[in-house]
Amino acid sequence: MEEIQGIVDSIIFKNEENSYVVAKIKEENNIITVVGCMPYITEGQNLRIEGQWVMHPQFGQQFKIETYEEIVPNTEKGIERYLASGVISGIGPVTAKKIVEKFGQKALDILETDVEKLKEIEGIGNKRIALIYESFSKQKELKNIMIFFQNYGVTINQCIKIYKRFKENSINIVKDNPYILTEEISGIGFKTADKIARSIGIEPNSPFRIESGIKYVINQFCGLGNTYMPMEILIKKCLDVLLVSKEDIEKNIIQNAFEGKIKIENVEGKQCVFTIPYYYCELGVTKKIITLSLCKYDELEINMDEEIQEFEANNKIEFASSQKEAIKGALCNGIEIITGGPGTGKTTIINCITDIFEKHGFKVFMGAPTGRAAKRMSEATGREAKTIHRLLEMGAGEEEGNMFSKSEDTPLECDVVIIDEASMIDILLMHNLLKAISMGTRVIIVGDVDQLPSVGPGNVLRDLIESGCVKVVRLKDIFRQSSKSMITINAHKINNGEMPKLNEKDKDFYFINCQDNNNILDIIIGLIAKRLPNYNKDWKASKDIQILSPMRKGVLGIENLNKRLQEVLNPPHKNKKEKVIRNSIFRVGDKIMQTKNNYTIKWKRVYGTGENEGVGVFNGDIGYIKDIDEENDRVTIVFDEEKKVIYEDTYLDEIELAYAITIHKSQGSEFPVVIMPTYMGPPLLMNRNLLYTGITRAKKLVVIVGVMNAMKFMIENNKSFDRYSLLKWRIVDVLNSDAIEK
Repeated sequence: MEEIQGIVDSIIFKNEENSYVVAKIKEENNIITVVGCMPYITEGQNLRIEGQWVMHPQFGQQFKIETYEEIVPNTEKGIERYLASGVISGIGPVTAKKIVEKFGQKALDILETDVEKLKEIEGIGNKRIALIYESFSKQKELKNIMIFFQNYGVTINQCIKIYKRFKENSINIVKDNPYILTEEISGIGFKTADKIARSIGIEPNSPFRIESGIKYVINQFCGLGNTYMPMEILIKKCLDVLLVSKEDIEKNIIQNAFEGKIKIENVEGKQCVFTIPYYYCELGVTKKIITLSLCKYDELEINMDEEIQEFEANNKIEFASSQKEAIKGALCNGIEIITGGPGTGKTTIINCITDIFEKHGFKVFMGAPTGRAAKRMSEATGREAKTIHRLLEMGAGEEEGNMFSKSEDTPLECDVVIIDEASMIDILLMHNLLKAISMGTRVIIVGDVDQLPSVGPGNVLRDLIESGCVKVVRLKDIFRQSSKSMITINAHKINNGEMPKLNEKDKDFYFINCQDNNNILDIIIGLIAKRLPNYNKDWKASKDIQILSPMRKGVLGIENLNKRLQEVLNPPHKNKKEKVIRNSIFRVGDKIMQTKNNYTIKWKRVYGTGENEGVGVFNGDIGYIKDIDEENDRVTIVFDEEKKVIYEDTYLDEIELAYAITIHKSQGSEFPVVIMPTYMGPPLLMNRNLLYTGITRAKKLVVIVGVMNAMKFMIENNKSFDRYSLLKWRIVDVLNSDAIEK
């Protein structure tokens, strides 16, 4: 962090909404361009600014603001210049001169403590005093807030958010309960709030602190994919984080449960602690799944064998017995799950089921968890498929807190719902989907249960399968061209715990043996930058070739991979705009990924077909930066080659470079070419499930680069992180209860 100090010479640009500024600062004999958030900046102010130097491809060297403070003048000449600058509404050069002539060096004190004395100056009446007082007060309030909070690592943007939320009471409200920031201000977590709390003398055993710490620990745990936290683990983690007595923690947990802020459930002698949303989502999914599975549907007047034979003849295929079972089950049952690995014919089954239903006048809706998965489903079936969020008409909910228009009162108007890539669906999305399905609607859930579970909380597909409540068809046979693909063959081998066949001539699965991580990195860069695009001229490096890595950190983690790949695939250029976000450089042309669900951000369709605009960009969506508007601090990104989103500064912390992504974030995606490093890492992470998911993302070619023993270890290691979910238990418990038997 560097520091400059000088006078604001001129303001080139200022965005009133987010306070983003481009200004010239005069430091001795130098003029420096500064950029960043600076509310209430005016020409003539004397500022001390901390930040870092950045190079703009078009405008040259600039100083990016991290924090700043105003140095208030203490001489009569300085005070007059300060007031004459227009920093305070209602005071111009003439009035400034009069004020300083009247009050001298006490002029600023008069504005702060006894503004009514300005009436002693000719030409200043009550209206003008009110204007001066309001302007001075606002500046003072925000200035004090920024000085107070920046000591704790709170950014200027977050200071502005705090001020907008709590106004002049910001500091007092936060002093009373610093932990309110974790609930009210996006981007501020427990650790920042706790730092503030300690500094202002809040006791370690304060109920506010313990409650916030409990919430923080549960949210962190659920962020790993769990829907609840076992009580003994919660208490242990809280002891480590809060450093207070076990008694205080237990008492606060009980109080929170009593007030309805969390839910404690006793299951087979163990206490499970839920946040309220996940608790009711599990209950909702349980109720709807059981209801759908027990519901009596009208028998279809369809000769199923004839319909299947006709489809086989028209498409010159022959279904296996398991595929026919899946088709007939979808026609007969209210709800069915079809699961299988690559090449087992899931898409062909969907096509046959849809053909039969539509032939007999049934209305079929098709959906998938992500835009990319929905697009692939459309291409494979020749029918419209939407994301589940679009099916549910996200953003149109009338009830407070309901983000979807489709629900129990306004269900999906169709006879059949087919959902693909179901392994990606978390408990929240499944709950909202099932709420919108009315009784009598058939539900067909398709997915590969052996892939990694959803990024969000829950283990929905596996729990539903293992509950025994739903008709499940497992597909194991490999069909047609898939039997010639080493990607498909090796995926099944790995899933069965067997070593894959490697480097067969003219095939699509290759392994490059290399022991050193730095050498592995160099090979990967060479593959994506030159060797593979030269091998197939249709393959574009950043578009068609995807690097998948098990981890974020380290030489072969995605953070380092992205930095190196950006240097090669999208280097700096004088005509290419760029922007620093969280110490990372983003350029026009960069491949990026959305890292969290954003249900409010708007998009417009620029290519393709469908709705012209909508809301929502989701965790794992991949796009490309098309423009960087520095004056308005905005970045334009196009997702799925068709949806344009303009990111304001507030949302820019939700994107990251995506030349390399984690295998977890690749779920539901399909890429022409996948390159994966294999190396030793944490045993629970380096497992068969992870390797299987990674290679099944490839459509045309897989290249694994790394240590053979590491790949062997992953295949033999069938252990994975257990997810804490009670969905399976709930369904089984209800099915075994007296109520169902009666």
